Amino acid sequence: MNNQKTLYLLSFLLLLIFGCKEKKEEETVNKKKYLQDKNEVSANILQKTTFKKELVSNGVLVALEKSNLKFKVSEKLSQIFVANGDQVKKGQLLASLSNFSFQQRLNKAKLDVKEATLAFDDLKARRNFTDSIVDKKNSDEMEMIEIKSGYKNALYQLENARFDFKSTKLIAPFGGIIANVSYKKHDQVSSGSKFLTLINDAVFEVEFYIIESELVDIKKNSSVVVKPFASNKTYTGVITSINPKVEKNGTILVKASVKNDGSLLEGMNVKIFIEKDIPNQFVVPKSAVVLRDNQEVLFKVVNGRAYWNYILTTYENGQHYAVIPNPDKSSSSLKVGDTIIVSDNLNLAHDSEIKIKDLK
Repeated sequence: MNNQKTLYLLSFLLLLIFGCKEKKEEETVNKKKYLQDKNEVSANILQKTTFKKELVSNGVLVALEKSNLKFKVSEKLSQIFVANGDQVKKGQLLASLSNFSFQQRLNKAKLDVKEATLAFDDLKARRNFTDSIVDKKNSDEMEMIEIKSGYKNALYQLENARFDFKSTKLIAPFGGIIANVSYKKHDQVSSGSKFLTLINDAVFEVEFYIIESELVDIKKNSSVVVKPFASNKTYTGVITSINPKVEKNGTILVKASVKNDGSLLEGMNVKIFIEKDIPNQFVVPKSAVVLRDNQEVLFKVVNGRAYWNYILTTYENGQHYAVIPNPDKSSSSLKVGDTIIVSDNLNLAHDSEIKIKDLK
C-alpha cells in the first residue's frame, strides 16, 4: 500500500515538473517573439535644401475672346451649319436667314440708283456742270443737284439694302468653339436676339484672388500651376495682371493666362498653385511631424532609439514642412546629418527602441 502511494506521488511530481517546464518554455518563446517585435520605421537623413513655398487659391477660367453673335435683321432661319461644341475658323459661315425679300430690296435699290443717275445727269447738264469743274465754290450747288434728283437718297438706300442682304448670313468674326445655340431650322429669328455664343478657347484667362499678405510672393510674368477640379491634369500658366486695389474683404484680383489642350472649358473651376523658392531650409515630409503635448515634434534616431525633438514649422506646401528647432526648448536641436523618422511614428513614445526599414 505504501509503495502504491509512493508511485502515485512520484507520478504527480513528474507531471508537475514537466508541466512547469513546458509553460516556462512557452513563456520564453513568447518573450523572444515579443522582444523581436521592434518598431519598424522609415527615416530620412536631414539636409538643408530649397523649400518650395506654395500659395493656393481657387479660380475660374474666362475666355479672352467671347462674343454673343446676333443677326442684324429679322427673318426665318434658312440654314444652320454648326452645333454646340463645334470648332470653327474665322470667316466661316455659321447660319443664314431666308434672303428672298432682302434680295428683292437690293435689286430695287440698284434700279433706283440707275433712275436717279439719269435725273442727276440731266440736272447737271442743264446747269452746265461737269465733274472736272466742281470745286469748293460750287460744291454746295452740286450737293443740291444730288438731293433734288434723288441720286443721293438712292445711294443711301442701296447701301442699306446691301447691308441688310449681307446680314442674312452669320459669319464667325474669329476662330473658336460654338456654344449656346438656341434656334432650329425654320425658326423665326428676331433682329438683335442672341443666336449663339462663340468662344475663342485657344487660350483662357484664369481669375483668382489672393490675400494682402500673399502679395509679396507673386509678381507679373511669374509661373502658376492650374489644376481643374474636374480632372487630374495640370497646366502651366503665366500671371498677366495684378489689380492694384485691395477689395473690401482684403483680397486682390490676379489674372493669369493658360493654353488649352482641348480639355479646358469656359467657366471651369480650377485650383491655382504658385511656388516660391526659399533656400537653406530644413525640409521634411509632413508625415514626419507629429503632436506631443499639443506641440510639434520630430523623432530623431540616436543609437537605435527614437527621441522627441520639439520643432516649429515655418512654411508649408502640399507635401512638406520647413522646420526649425523650437526656440523655447533648450534641448531642441537640428543639424545636417540627423536621422529623422518620417513614417510609423504616430504611436512612438520617447526613448522607444526602433528598427529602420528604409533610410533615404
